[in-house]
Amino acid sequence: MLRGLVASLIAALAALAIAFADSPRKSNAWDLSGIPTEKTHVVDLTYAINGKIPAWPGDEHAFETHVVATPEKDGYFARSFSMPEHYGTHMDAPSHFPPGKLTLDQIPAERLFGPAVVIDVREEATKNADYRLMVTRVHKWEALHGQIPFGAIVMLRTGWASRWPDQARYRNADTSGVMHFPGFSVEAAKLLISRGAVALGIDTLSIDYGPSPDFEVHRVDLPAGLYNLENLANLDELPESGAFVIAAPIKLEGGSGGPARVFAILPNQEKR
Repeated sequence: MLRGLVASLIAALAALAIAFADSPRKSNAWDLSGIPTEKTHVVDLTYAINGKIPAWPGDEHAFETHVVATPEKDGYFARSFSMPEHYGTHMDAPSHFPPGKLTLDQIPAERLFGPAVVIDVREEATKNADYRLMVTRVHKWEALHGQIPFGAIVMLRTGWASRWPDQARYRNADTSGVMHFPGFSVEAAKLLISRGAVALGIDTLSIDYGPSPDFEVHRVDLPAGLYNLENLANLDELPESGAFVIAAPIKLEGGSGGPARVFAILPNQEKR
């Protein structure tokens, strides 16, 4: 399955490269041809999966691996593994919250690629762990960078990644067990849906803020056909506008979600 995922990703990248080659180059074009020689900078927005990363409450000890073949005995190395669908850097499919319908394997491939919109709320989140992105903050981003582009993958940079992989600090639960971390608001999500965004992403456990009792943002964006990217890494390496995101989830039939490898391509920026 993983080989198939890699093959699909390579094919999609090749198709994008051809499309860019056939179209007039702009100053902010994503030069995919420079990736092999590291002349184009690729940022991995994904955490490695293991059994020690922060998990949703109740999912402790959720990741397990078993060695099924060793070089000494079998001539090769192989493992099996098990984990929840919503663990580590992962994608929520629309079916995660009905009436959303599409399962992970049914999300059109075209929606897994899109211009990156990064809304930086680290200052607000430092002052208020329960901060929620407001419509006025989206308008502020648009005043600086133009209207949210159609097909955008909108990611909230809260700075919460600085707490990874300390589970206690990342969950930030109070004495009653209520978690406290930033997220989107329903109003902002509705605005982003109206702009034609295909996904919401964040560097916390959930696009809903920690104390949310009913996942109200999930109940708005997933039924509208968007997907979510949660527990994103390295958002501090991205500009607020101009990058391009590739979100490649495991193609799990019937999945409500699953682990995803997420990349950002920075325009005309050589890797240092």
